[in-house]
Amino acid sequence: MHDGGWWAFISHDEKAGRPKVSGDLVRRVWQYARPYQGQIVILLITIGVISSLSLLTPLILRDLIDVTIPSANRTRLNWLALALVAVPIINGLVGVVQRRISSQVGEGMIYDLRRSLYHHMQSMSLRFFTNTRTGELMSRLNNDVIGAQQAVTGTLVTFASNVFSVIATMIIMMAMEWRLTLVALIILPVFIVLARRVGRLLRDIRRESMEHSAELNAAMNETLNVSGALLVKLFGQERRELDRFSGHARDVRDVGIRSAVVGRWFMMGLGVATAIGTALIFWLGGILVLEGTFTLGLIVAFSALLGQLYGPLTALTNAPVQLAQSMVSFERVFEVLDIPLEIEERPDARALPEAQGAIEFEHVYFAYDDETKPAGLSDVARFSWRGGAQHLKRGKADGSESPTFVSSRRWAVADLTVKIQPGELVALVGPSGAGKSTITYLLPRLYDPSDGTIRLDGHDLRDLQLRSLAENIGMVTQDTYLFYDTIRQNLIYARPDATQAEVEAAAKAANIHDL
Repeated sequence: MHDGGWWAFISHDEKAGRPKVSGDLVRRVWQYARPYQGQIVILLITIGVISSLSLLTPLILRDLIDVTIPSANRTRLNWLALALVAVPIINGLVGVVQRRISSQVGEGMIYDLRRSLYHHMQSMSLRFFTNTRTGELMSRLNNDVIGAQQAVTGTLVTFASNVFSVIATMIIMMAMEWRLTLVALIILPVFIVLARRVGRLLRDIRRESMEHSAELNAAMNETLNVSGALLVKLFGQERRELDRFSGHARDVRDVGIRSAVVGRWFMMGLGVATAIGTALIFWLGGILVLEGTFTLGLIVAFSALLGQLYGPLTALTNAPVQLAQSMVSFERVFEVLDIPLEIEERPDARALPEAQGAIEFEHVYFAYDDETKPAGLSDVARFSWRGGAQHLKRGKADGSESPTFVSSRRWAVADLTVKIQPGELVALVGPSGAGKSTITYLLPRLYDPSDGTIRLDGHDLRDLQLRSLAENIGMVTQDTYLFYDTIRQNLIYARPDATQAEVEAAAKAANIHDL
């Protein structure tokens, strides 16, 4: 019975899941790379220069051993020795330029991606945030974006560099001795088979690791903020929360160990294949040297080129593995970007002048369990590009289109019709769950009604700009949230241009002026 190790690695079921980097995913990533096309071209040029320069050293060694030293040509010896010093210096300088450009491209792309993700999250309705743990959002915004950054600045640049190196090295090796080159390529299928198997396995492990990390972040965020920590202490649940945290941390640990072990088996397999290829080269090359058909300088140069072939070839074989793992980060970011916005501003939305305060609810229905709207990150499967297009049918509140529309939901607000005149003071009274808070959330469009119309000064709220609504509607919540900043900065958050007199007046009204 084989429980793990090498057997578990080579017997991994290829058909299970078959995760791969799809063309759709690559095209979406390219949309973020398009603004940096010019820099990418320069980056590829520097990669080509570095790859070409790295081939000069083996050729210089061959010339030294086979031509320069036997002919006792001191002048040629001096120049070649100088070249051995100059090549790595030039290579290093070009490498600095390459690194700077790759960083500019990678950091620029990730800045754009992170900004798009944050903007999309900000545009989500309140429903999204009440159904999603903050730690999960932070994981997508930080961990997943950083993983995407590593794909751009590391994996993709290394891939391009290795492609140049392998092609150039093989051309030089074929020109030197085609028979040895063919021997060196015998083990290529081994590299390919290993990479295909481990790529699928590690990509699954990578996604699992990210999911466990998101759970860990969510657990920390829930219990280490002020409200969560207070609740834990008041009910004496420290041990329970420690056990819950330990469970999530244990999952992250176990997945990390699995990833490391599988990666180690993979590298061992590549190492054995490389050793076999190297042994074959020296065996056949040694025979040719003994027969006088192969010079010593040639075998030294060929062995040096062999190292430059197998190194990039090993990296290229591992590239699908790294790329597949890195692309998981892009997938998870795009999953969030694909969640549709519940509250959208119409292209022709108008700005509302100073509101008079006439409010009208006309046959308004609202349900928190509205299946036609995204509830949170748990809904990524419904809306993600990976799951195909989703067509969600919306019913009518009067039941004309869907007879079960009214009865199948738990309405927080059902068929509300009311008019409130400017200056009129209205109190909403009722038991918990009657919909009092919900009504106040509908007015500034923190939610949109499932059906019906809400008007402000005769304007349908959906025809007004969201910023205009925020400027005209004030709300004081039961639980006041303060940013980690000064009292003054919290007071002027909604009015950054407020004067000192206005700030003092607000402080006095809130009975905090003496503070």
